[in-house]
Amino acid sequence: MFLVGLTGGIASGKSSVIQVFQQLGCAVIDVDIIARHIVQPGYPAHRRIVEAFGTEVLLENGDIDRKVLGDLIFNQPDRRHLLNSITHPEICKEMMKETFKYFLRGYRYVILDIPLLFETKKLLKYMKHTVVVYCDRDTQLARLMRRNNLSREDAEARIKAQLPLKDKARMARHVVDNSGEWSVTKRQVVLLHAELEHSLEYLPLRLGVLTGLAGIVGLLYLLTHYLLPSP
Repeated sequence: MFLVGLTGGIASGKSSVIQVFQQLGCAVIDVDIIARHIVQPGYPAHRRIVEAFGTEVLLENGDIDRKVLGDLIFNQPDRRHLLNSITHPEICKEMMKETFKYFLRGYRYVILDIPLLFETKKLLKYMKHTVVVYCDRDTQLARLMRRNNLSREDAEARIKAQLPLKDKARMARHVVDNSGEWSVTKRQVVLLHAELEHSLEYLPLRLGVLTGLAGIVGLLYLLTHYLLPSP
């Protein structure tokens, strides 16, 4: 099994592309779901967020108010870095657990949906392939204004707060261009899945694991039949 890091930008259509991969039967780990899970009451990240940002980020039921927290870190690099330092280690732990589960189930590759894949670079070394869901800036701006009911100024500010999609596209091994018709985008995803599914890059790791297991079984056999006293 090998890992595929998938990322995009705000309003680039990453979620829709992920849905296509899932419909094709791919294993996908959604970091957004994990991120919501690890900040629930009772988890270490929840306690540290309240300590760092105060009780104003809490809803009445004790959950984190994601909108309030988002507003607090917006255009505040220091606060954003603080939040990332709290949540990212916990997110990585959960992602590794989920990845191992898919490995045991025999999947050839697993897609990790990582919004800050190229910004943090912490997980890049584990990715055999990287994919960026791209769209041109005018399309991105129009989609964001329509989707979030934002003014042009507010939408541009949110886009500028992220690493430009064109820069991510240059760093990625694969680019899914979602600037045009959805049917064209979907075909790109289907072709990419076929390429990844027929890749043999999963074999070295799986063979290595099987070899290791065979070695353990052999060692146990020797211990049982030769080193332990006969009854």
